[in-house]
Amino acid sequence: MEIRSLHGWEIGTRDARMLQTILAKMVIHHNERLDPHIIAGIDVSVSRFSKLGRAAVTLLRYPSMEILDVCTYQGEIKFPYIPGLLSFREAPLILKACKKLSRRPDMIMVDGQGIAHPRRLGIASHLGLILDIPAIGCAKSRLIGTHDQPPSEAGTYSLLSDDKEVIGAAVRTRAAVKPMYISIGHKIDLASAISWVIECCRGYRLPEPTRLAHMAAGGTLKYA
Repeated sequence: MEIRSLHGWEIGTRDARMLQTILAKMVIHHNERLDPHIIAGIDVSVSRFSKLGRAAVTLLRYPSMEILDVCTYQGEIKFPYIPGLLSFREAPLILKACKKLSRRPDMIMVDGQGIAHPRRLGIASHLGLILDIPAIGCAKSRLIGTHDQPPSEAGTYSLLSDDKEVIGAAVRTRAAVKPMYISIGHKIDLASAISWVIECCRGYRLPEPTRLAHMAAGGTLKYA
């Protein structure tokens, strides 16, 4: 898979924040070419005992959720852990895993934030811009914003807001479990992002693409 270069990754924290502010203006908040037949899930596992991380990208056919490809890349994490700057820590490994893919996905679901971010450029938006693919942020926890608790039934949600701006939604992907935090990544609107995540949930809290990517990053997904 071809990867375009928007910028270098050897960057300090101050410049990283400035770059996020610039790139956030390039994020598209409406649907473009949204007819996905192949959906990618993306996640990264970082070792507690070293500076190594393993990025995983799974390719799944929609709607069957059949696995078409699983690619991983393990390497050194060079950027410090700083909330709000996750993409500078994990994206270099993710992009190297993406280069191994046998085909280009029509959509990516990323374990992380999209525009539900202080500078409106979480890792899902950052990757969406670099890959030029519709992207959805599928975070397991809230970074910023406030929301009402959604009803306990699966498929319900409440909007996530920051300073009177809607930046995402707390989505109940499985009945009576903690919501997922869904936000626009790139080239998709919020209603569509929520709908696609719900469509891809197959009885688990996480949508199938990121659930399987999480397993692959952790080394527990068996795929030949």
